[in-house]
Amino acid sequence: MVGQSRKWMILVATIWIQAFTGTNFDFSAYSSAFKSVLGISQVQLNYLAVASDLGKAFGWSSGLALMYFPLWVVMFMAAFMGLAGYGTQWLVIRSIITLPYFLVFLLCLLAGCSICWFNTVCFVLCNKNFPANRPLAISLTVSFNGVSAALYTLAASAIDSSSDALYLLLNALLPLITSIVSLIPILRQPPLDPLLPDAVRRDSLIFLFLNFLAVITGIYLLLFGSSTSDTTAARLLFSGAIALLIFPLCIPGVVYAKDWFHRTIHSSLRLQGSAFVLIDADDLELHKELLSRQGSSIVPLGNGSFTHPLNENRTVDLITSQQKAGEVQWCCKRLIYKDQLAILGEEHPARILVRRLDFWLYYVTYFCGGTIGLVYSNNLGQIAQSLGQSSDTTTLLTLYSSFSFFGRLLSAAPDYIRAKFYFARTGWLAIALLPTPIAFFLLAASGSGEALHVGTALVGLSSGFIFAAAVSITSELFGPNSVGVNHNIVITNIPIGSLVYGCLAALVYDANISSGLGNIMSDSDDKVCMGRQCYFLTFVWWGCISVLGLACSVLLFLRTKHAYDLFERNRIISAQEY
Repeated sequence: MVGQSRKWMILVATIWIQAFTGTNFDFSAYSSAFKSVLGISQVQLNYLAVASDLGKAFGWSSGLALMYFPLWVVMFMAAFMGLAGYGTQWLVIRSIITLPYFLVFLLCLLAGCSICWFNTVCFVLCNKNFPANRPLAISLTVSFNGVSAALYTLAASAIDSSSDALYLLLNALLPLITSIVSLIPILRQPPLDPLLPDAVRRDSLIFLFLNFLAVITGIYLLLFGSSTSDTTAARLLFSGAIALLIFPLCIPGVVYAKDWFHRTIHSSLRLQGSAFVLIDADDLELHKELLSRQGSSIVPLGNGSFTHPLNENRTVDLITSQQKAGEVQWCCKRLIYKDQLAILGEEHPARILVRRLDFWLYYVTYFCGGTIGLVYSNNLGQIAQSLGQSSDTTTLLTLYSSFSFFGRLLSAAPDYIRAKFYFARTGWLAIALLPTPIAFFLLAASGSGEALHVGTALVGLSSGFIFAAAVSITSELFGPNSVGVNHNIVITNIPIGSLVYGCLAALVYDANISSGLGNIMSDSDDKVCMGRQCYFLTFVWWGCISVLGLACSVLLFLRTKHAYDLFERNRIISAQEY
């Protein structure tokens, strides 16, 4: 029982780490001040945001460090990287020291790398301490990374709401403080005892309770995260947010009362197994076993691809579908059926991965969906400033952060409802991408404050869902054993997208200043574009690009729907047999 209590303390510590290490999400809060102090253009400012995102490309280095150092040492290495990166930037923005632009770029790169190291630490803790409920543990903790900006906004308001540079100081110190607080639970990790099936289900109920608590935390931060500039009130609200983060420590008490929960509540909920982040290896093996048992023949579809039948009827249905598909245009047939995924969980080494159409459809979907939402959040400061709403920057940042958090939590909903309503995860991905083009075209059509708030919420909701569901989809489509390497390949789209989309926005912004469109305000060498035109073309372009991402996600769903349906059908059969 003591071991059970310790693992929940580790989960809470992981939640704290995630909640205070999403430091890249508050870039827009201090970007305008940074631009002014450094005397750089919008394009150069964008390169600094790219540097922070480029740190994700070096996430593999944390895995290498874990081969030689204990977990807690890697955690503090990440904390000190952030302390050096953000702390030195704070000295620059406060004009205490002066550094050339290239060194500031490297500092942003170092700070971005620290975030990936923290994420690796959290993944390892969840994998090690929750082997039976690993997907639920990872999905819950990753969700809290989305509230970082709201927490930092509240913390900054509690200290000095007028200082933009304060965000950099908090980015440097809070992850280190969180690491120190989390050290004792991490050092006292419990032994890995296998859980009985009833214990696994009871733990699932506790995770459900924690998700409800997470929703309450998100609503609290949304309502009060930037609602006051009064220091005293902000301190009280920040204390309330910390209390909500500490409250899960009551979970050991829930563990002691788990028998009561099982008798009175759990049996009525009928929770099913979840595969939120990583595909269930046992389900996958049963899936393959059923396929081999029910028929090992491979039926050609006549278009260069093959499918594995469940039975003769299924084969006949597929052949009939093939005949009907002949009525569709040849190009559409080729897109949907050529090299179609036969089963979920099939391992794809990197050399095979990059040759699959499904991978590139998924890559473009992420590139034109979640990544473009991240770039939007990086530009929120300048967007609000150009529309004459600089005072609302912190409100917009909190809004994006809170709805990103809700999007991450919503990405777990399909697993909780799949017993009553099953839909391919790639289909949910396509639905999640829909708000993004709506938001950008709304922002292009209207420069009002209401449109800005609604658009920000929609982009945050959509990108949050995509970020949280990404590892799961990568695992299901291209194999759970290869997910580490394959997902690192997928997220290379983030720095690329940050560079492309950020440069597009910056070039349009600077071109409007040069051409005199809108109202131009000059403050020494710092030039600021004012008016709707500053980002109008950017929103139109981003909207069109996100439509491309939506089209790719729909095509990916059509190509993978059969594999998902096959997997779910076999899961139900195996549950009945075993």
